[in-house]
Amino acid sequence: MSTAHDEPGILYLRFRRVGGGPPDAAGYEGLLALLGAFTPVVEAAPPDAALADVRGALRYFGRDARGLAAMIRVRALALHGVDCAIGAAENPMLARAAARRAAPGATCVVPRGAGAGFLAVEPATALDGVGAATARTLRGYGLDSAGRIAATPLGTLQRIAGVRTGRELWERSRGIDRTAVAPGAPVRSTAAERTFPRDELDPDRQRRALLSLTEELGARMRGDGQVCRGLTVVVRHVGRTGYTTLSRSRTLPEPTAHSAALTALAYRIHDSFGLQRARVRGIVLRAEGLMDAERAAHQLTFDPADERARRIEAVADRLRERFGPQAVMPGRLAARRPA
Repeated sequence: MSTAHDEPGILYLRFRRVGGGPPDAAGYEGLLALLGAFTPVVEAAPPDAALADVRGALRYFGRDARGLAAMIRVRALALHGVDCAIGAAENPMLARAAARRAAPGATCVVPRGAGAGFLAVEPATALDGVGAATARTLRGYGLDSAGRIAATPLGTLQRIAGVRTGRELWERSRGIDRTAVAPGAPVRSTAAERTFPRDELDPDRQRRALLSLTEELGARMRGDGQVCRGLTVVVRHVGRTGYTTLSRSRTLPEPTAHSAALTALAYRIHDSFGLQRARVRGIVLRAEGLMDAERAAHQLTFDPADERARRIEAVADRLRERFGPQAVMPGRLAARRPA
């Protein structure tokens, strides 16, 4: 008979509104508060996820990980109209991997000690710390999955990736993650999302989606009197074993809500993924490090074109406020008429 000590005690929850899309900022804060009723050890992962260490809650409520996840899901649906895909495991990395496999309304549990087998079929990018550059290096040696990395001797990995990175790859491919859930208030951020009706191969349409996202976030922040310090682009695309998610963040030269600056950075982040032939299903853009615009220093450029663009932007914001968000938009976002 299993005990609370035997049960995996880390949950990773992905939130999704019943009607589709991530929760808004107020809804997300409410979901974090809901988790706080089960455990004080909650780590925010805005805009639509969170980590929770529920080992104490398992003992308190006398339930296993799947049963506790079901309690949380019922309350999230009833109080916030949000469904959850939940991963349960013994550490944060495995919990995140389990949540990626879980369908909305379901819980995927990785039993203790089963991490290496669970990860074996996952791509190398499923391991924490493996980005596009490291994955390309590993693929050059035929190490394109966590299982193949786990079967590689430690010394070989250290010769390929370096002593420290090789050790981390060796451990993580075996399901070992030494990080802990770090409780704290969520980083102030706001996000917007575009989902394509089908897997999108056209890079130009992906860039137009990014442009619409930067226009939306820029107008939202300017309307709220805020600026952001950086951007995160999240791309969901088809990989070798199904849908996979890539995420990358960059800092702006100065805090801003100017759409042109946001668009330029979003394009650079998107280009850095190297997804020229990837089939993309959706893109999320998140503005990070929000702060009051009055507190942000603006570097003078003495560029008349920049000042003119900002004046036009202010006029466009007033028109959108009066006539709706579609009243003014960049020409590149105008609907294409059939030939």
